[in-house]
Amino acid sequence: MTGDIRTPEQQIVTVFGGSGFLGRFVVTQLARRGYRVLIATRQPNRTNFLATGKVGQVHAIQANLRYPDSVAHAVARADHVVNLVGLLQPSGRQSFDSIHVDGPRLIAKAARPDARIIHISAIGADPNSESAYARSKAAGEAGLLDARPDAVILRPSLMFGSNDSFFNRFAALARMVPVLPLAGADTRFQPVYAGDVAEAIVRAVDGTVQGGRIYECGGPEIRTLRELVEFVLKETERRRAIISLPKSLGRTQGTVMGALNVLTLGLLPNELVMTRDQAILLEKDNVVSENAIREGRTLQGIGITPTTYEAIAPAYLVRFRKRGQFNLTRNAGNIRPEGQAPNSEPLSGLNPGERPSR
Repeated sequence: MTGDIRTPEQQIVTVFGGSGFLGRFVVTQLARRGYRVLIATRQPNRTNFLATGKVGQVHAIQANLRYPDSVAHAVARADHVVNLVGLLQPSGRQSFDSIHVDGPRLIAKAARPDARIIHISAIGADPNSESAYARSKAAGEAGLLDARPDAVILRPSLMFGSNDSFFNRFAALARMVPVLPLAGADTRFQPVYAGDVAEAIVRAVDGTVQGGRIYECGGPEIRTLRELVEFVLKETERRRAIISLPKSLGRTQGTVMGALNVLTLGLLPNELVMTRDQAILLEKDNVVSENAIREGRTLQGIGITPTTYEAIAPAYLVRFRKRGQFNLTRNAGNIRPEGQAPNSEPLSGLNPGERPSR
């Protein structure tokens, strides 16, 4: 069977969406494991920043989930196929149906029968949801499992990392506006580090994650949207009023901002873009289910200890502070001689900066 005898260096992994936020983590970790990686993307010229692995180990190839021939070409020699492509909102010919529903099924049918398939969906995927996004995610899962019952499906909660679209978004908003109106302020999330989700994907490629199951990926903490925004404000040292919007106003906000984005031909700043469908998503908790926990279909269930957002996010949110990390007044009390451990005494018996007496 593929992967049981051959080394990673002898195997090819095609990663659809490998140049995106999660894709950067996945490609890097696959390269570190020794796999040969094909990044399948609509714009291969935009993957030059992914300078990882050995020379020739990572290669970009043009592919579009709306064009079957390009998908077939991208997976023709692949021992494993990872699909990370997803949309938060439709744009032009990139629709929920073409990307979330048809895409996974197309990949499954084009891939070799012995290739492992790993697909990223989302917590909240629900065929009965009022949200078109959630319905399309559920339909994509169903179509994939119908074509390939052995596929591995991962449903992450809100993902964070240096280039995420959540913590960075609210940090930028706090820099732009004096008030933060929140739709779904009391909705609960379970932020998960993109690096941990990538590790789960790579383990699935390794063959250590059981196929034919849907795994739910969440971090170690559950927080409301309000609590997460308050964390952002604290880390960026900004004071902003947070206004909780009722469901009706939240949907209205999404409708108005979505219309403005269309009327401005997409020129609205990304931080302000929101749709009615996204407002609907914010009405439902986005956390790992009790069934997934009980059945071991979680990060912990496959041996991964989730990383807290407090350990990662402050390092990249610092750039949103008025003076960044170079606030001498704030940092003065934390300065110590290079190499000296915290709470240790200098061997000379002198305090740092103290001049010796004569």
